[in-house]
Amino acid sequence: MTIETFDPNAASNKQSQQVSMTEAAMIHVRKLLANSDASGVRIGVKKSGCSGFKYDIEFVTTPLAEDTCFQVADDIALYVPTEYLAMVKGTEVDYTTEGLNSTIKFNNPNAKDLCGCGESFSV
Repeated sequence: MTIETFDPNAASNKQSQQVSMTEAAMIHVRKLLANSDASGVRIGVKKSGCSGFKYDIEFVTTPLAEDTCFQVADDIALYVPTEYLAMVKGTEVDYTTEGLNSTIKFNNPNAKDLCGCGESFSV
């Protein structure tokens, strides 16, 4: 497992490799982690949906050897399996509320197409 610390002042080419989280997403994840034994969240990618891939999120109690860890805050770690790093590099995880609906949103600069419902993407 490799560990990287998110530095908002990092050089742009290094920062483009990071996976980051907005403050709203960190607040949401902290609430979820407080009720579990998990130490962080893993972001993966699965083949699915009308555009080809969808994000897969799971709590992490024990990181896997193939995970890259992005320490986005002192108390929050984002884990990404190495095989998906190229697909999610530069992604910002956000948590938005629109009307009565709240959702985790992925602002992925690598996504070439998104399906109409926003559930899947292609690279």
